[in-house]
Amino acid sequence: MMVSVRFLGAARTVTGSKFHVSVDDTDLMVDCGMFQGLKALREENWKSLSVEVPNLKHILLTHGHLDHTGYLPRMLNQGFKGSVLGTAPTLAIAEIILRDSAEIHEEEAEKANKGGYSKHQPALPFFTREEAEAAVKLFRAVPLDEWQELGEDISVKWSYNGHIIGATYITIRIGGKHFVFSGDIGRRDDLLLRDPERPRWADYLFMESTYGDRLHPEEEVENTLITLIHRTIEERGTLLIPSFAVERLQLLMLILWKLYRKNNIPGIPIFVDSPMGADVLGVFRDFPSWHKIPEADFRAMFKHMTLVSSYRDTWRTIDDPRPKIVVAGSGMISGGRILTYLTKTLDKKNTTVLLVGYQAEGTRGRKLLEGEKSLRIFGKDYRVEAEVVHLESLSAHADQGELLEWLGDIRNIPEQVFLIHGEEPAMAVFKSKIEDCYGWSVSIPCQDEAVTLI
Repeated sequence: MMVSVRFLGAARTVTGSKFHVSVDDTDLMVDCGMFQGLKALREENWKSLSVEVPNLKHILLTHGHLDHTGYLPRMLNQGFKGSVLGTAPTLAIAEIILRDSAEIHEEEAEKANKGGYSKHQPALPFFTREEAEAAVKLFRAVPLDEWQELGEDISVKWSYNGHIIGATYITIRIGGKHFVFSGDIGRRDDLLLRDPERPRWADYLFMESTYGDRLHPEEEVENTLITLIHRTIEERGTLLIPSFAVERLQLLMLILWKLYRKNNIPGIPIFVDSPMGADVLGVFRDFPSWHKIPEADFRAMFKHMTLVSSYRDTWRTIDDPRPKIVVAGSGMISGGRILTYLTKTLDKKNTTVLLVGYQAEGTRGRKLLEGEKSLRIFGKDYRVEAEVVHLESLSAHADQGELLEWLGDIRNIPEQVFLIHGEEPAMAVFKSKIEDCYGWSVSIPCQDEAVTLI
């Protein structure tokens, strides 16, 4: 059997995961994400793919994040009529994210057209709510750890991977060979999720490398939060926490509630302004076997915090004169309601912006992290007077040590390892590390490169 894999995204960059797998007359795709960050990458989102999309029979999702699912509505415009397969919680997350993103795309296009700050006339949403709904109709849930037959001598299995609720790594068995796509690998000893499972066999391995060049620092997360919260109260300021709506927001809620319960912080108002994050909490309730939080803790968290739903309440929160904590999307400040808060607080010295995860190249979060003194939001520049703090250890991605450990149960020697989902410096370091530790053959594919295997 002839197998060809084309790297349509996440090749020498972190976002846009899309991998086309062609097996004789059967075409599959693993993940279908959109690019984020640098303008040159974002512009790739608007291009048609270099494969025959109508020939695709199935799209296999490792998990629901936007950089793994956000291109799905565009696939329908290019003729895709197959099925989208993933675990039930992954599809629930993807449905929430696609609907929320469509709403944001439409609202931002409308703002740009009214404000006249877009170079495109008219500014168009990347995809609409109607297109998102059409993509959701193609979703089909699959069970964990059970082989699904997708074609003659082609079967697929999804295995628990931590990272976010529903996340998996995918093994495609083709003619007796195992093609393993790691997806995004989670952390060990996570407060929310179980430890990732590890593959036992991989003839060809497609391996994420987001943190392939570093170990997460041994940070005193709780002590840092306690210090920042007490200072926010003393200065009568605002602690802004841009957060990813899936996993990170729920983790922050849990940590803040536990700090309050242990009397480590006073009863400062905590506002959670992420409608999508609130919807994701429903997914945690619906799939209790996928995470570690007891139902009683969920109820207590809800009572202790204010969930902001309407945009009118966003402005009420901004106008609230009390010292406060605001957790709002999005995590890399690439969109969402955090932008509105920043326009009113970024130039104040008693504001602290706490970044709690990976910040991709070209995003506002990365710019703040690198010390930029001005941030462009809604076509206008805002001076940065706020303090910026980064808690890298709250990342949902495994670090270099955990990635190497994830490889440790593979019993055979893979014929080839392909590094994906990482920036080039991280990939280069991780390539050397795998070669030194395991002696395997490792390559770093380019965008739109195709390889023929078997």
